[in-house]
Amino acid sequence: MTRKIDLIFGLILLCSDVVAAALSVYLAYRLRFRTGLLPPAVEFHQWSVYWGIVALEAVLVPVVFFAAGLYRPKRSNSRMDEVYGVFTSFSITSVATMAISAFISGDFNYSRALLGLSWLVGVALIVVFRWTLHFARAFARSHGLGGVNVLLVGSGDMARFIIQNIRQSPGLGYRPIGIVSRQVPDARRIEGVPVLGDVEMVGDLIQKYRIGELIIAEPDLSRGEILEIVARCEKSQVSIRVFPDVFQIMTSGVGISDLNGLPMVSVRDLALRGWNLTIKRGMDLVVSCVMMVLLSPLLLLLALLVKVTSPGGSVFYVQERVGLDGKPFPCMKFRTMRPNAEAATGPVWASQSDPRRTPLGGFMRRYSLDELPQFINVLLGEMSVVGPRPERQFFVEKFSQIVPRYQERHKEKAGITGWAQIHGLRGNSSIEERTAFDLWYVENWTPWLDIRIMLGTLIAALRGDNAY
Repeated sequence: MTRKIDLIFGLILLCSDVVAAALSVYLAYRLRFRTGLLPPAVEFHQWSVYWGIVALEAVLVPVVFFAAGLYRPKRSNSRMDEVYGVFTSFSITSVATMAISAFISGDFNYSRALLGLSWLVGVALIVVFRWTLHFARAFARSHGLGGVNVLLVGSGDMARFIIQNIRQSPGLGYRPIGIVSRQVPDARRIEGVPVLGDVEMVGDLIQKYRIGELIIAEPDLSRGEILEIVARCEKSQVSIRVFPDVFQIMTSGVGISDLNGLPMVSVRDLALRGWNLTIKRGMDLVVSCVMMVLLSPLLLLLALLVKVTSPGGSVFYVQERVGLDGKPFPCMKFRTMRPNAEAATGPVWASQSDPRRTPLGGFMRRYSLDELPQFINVLLGEMSVVGPRPERQFFVEKFSQIVPRYQERHKEKAGITGWAQIHGLRGNSSIEERTAFDLWYVENWTPWLDIRIMLGTLIAALRGDNAY
């Protein structure tokens, strides 16, 4: 049933792309020749002149989009990645359409302004149509249509983390049916999901509960044990995903290169080197300057409220944090706690019901407003807008002893926000998971990834999840 729904949705998506592409040409024609909003054209064209363009795009859009993987069924799909995919794919489609039209006709007698408008309108329409369809599909999944039964292998923190994420995203349509483990825990339920037995029962459980996806979240399983589980699923049409151990080398960070013809495997290749550093610094300066200007009224208001509601201390709280190459720097924040809050206890990890917070401080922490002065740190070159979140020296020394590769987070500048934070890893969340996300970011940086994280941060800040 789920496969049929995926096929039907794929066909609807294809049709919407073709309709959007055709509609973009028509709307561009109306804007260019009929509305009078643009300067008069040197030569007026009839709509029939552009029927060939519409026909070509109707053929090329499915081909190019299919080659780009934009019709591949995905339960979890980043909207920002889709925008990028649509932008690049429709750009290729537009260029190919113009090239083929010129080749066939021998004379490119089309309005350049119209074709430019058609490209811009086309990207916008396709994205809007797709987002609307994805929203409708997520709504249907959250109400039971097109869902898939999921069986988890593992009973530890990783399994709990996956279950929590599934429940936070009902639009994915995942239904956790049960848990199996190599060592069956005493608890009959984990995060409300029943424990059904050990891994030897996987094959039977898949048939019994019509499992559509198996997620292996047991970090201690050997390669042989994982292959044995896969073998037990051979008779079933079930998708299998393996959630990697946070201490393993991440797949995306492994690449093949050569040394004078000798094949080499790169297990760590920093993305932020050379010109990439210059590009990132330029982005930091532009974003931080714009944000400081736009947010200046809010910053002044918050500063005034901090002083009025807690007159016994300063407006700003400057704390030494560990940044690039392990060097300390003064990290700025609006003060959210009582003066001398750690005088008696020393460094303490923030908690959800932290009694040290002021009433205003709790509100600012929930929506990350206390972090806004760190744009000053960015302007000074001490931080980046996006990067691993900085910690105090006390906690850095502590985590370095228990979390492998933790110090590698400091190969890049600390950030106001990061890849871990937009995935809900804030507050009292797993340091191991945060480290894994931070290392992935360090090794896979691109300008587009930073833009995606910035946009994701706005959504996370408004939701206020795990922020305290």
